[in-house]
Amino acid sequence: MGLRQGDENRRRLPFGPDLAAAILVSAGSGFLALTGEAGRLALRFDRAGLDQGELWRLLTGHLVHLGWPHYWLNATALLLLSLLFGRLFSLAGWGLITVVSVAAVDLGLWFLEPSLHWYVGLSGVLHGFPAAAAVGLFRVRPVEAGVVAGLLAAKLLYENLLGPMPGSEAVSGGAVVVAAHLYGAAGGAAAALILRFRVRPSGSI
Repeated sequence: MGLRQGDENRRRLPFGPDLAAAILVSAGSGFLALTGEAGRLALRFDRAGLDQGELWRLLTGHLVHLGWPHYWLNATALLLLSLLFGRLFSLAGWGLITVVSVAAVDLGLWFLEPSLHWYVGLSGVLHGFPAAAAVGLFRVRPVEAGVVAGLLAAKLLYENLLGPMPGSEAVSGGAVVVAAHLYGAAGGAAAALILRFRVRPSGSI
């Protein structure tokens, strides 16, 4: 819809609230990593626990990880995505994209992956961010939108046809649930479509 008052000043800052939020989420997830296996068992997306009404797992499952390598992989990706795409939407917009991506992953795993007993990590939600960015860029920078969408689509296609990207399981320390990436991307794209009239006319790529 155009620049809001104060946007030009905000763009001159070395970082915005989008990056600050990414750092806060990374720090919170790192704190949870300190709880070790006990915290992971208590907080992961767990079908048996959810059956018993432990609904917090729908959120906390995305914040706990298999171990420190898995955590650092996701935290680094979150910070990089914030630097690349953070200015495309307001902080509230990214909040909506995050919520919808989380919900899409949770619903997809629950209803479409009935054999999956548990899941941890932020990677599913992270795939919602470039999907949202591609939608947000489409009107103002279509070539870059196409590059982002093409790379994301190629990755998702590879994973869902051939399995996890080479080396990803070795780095993360466990099995990669590639279906979560697809669900997260779908959620991010859907949220960005809702916000399409709020997309900024330029951003940092």
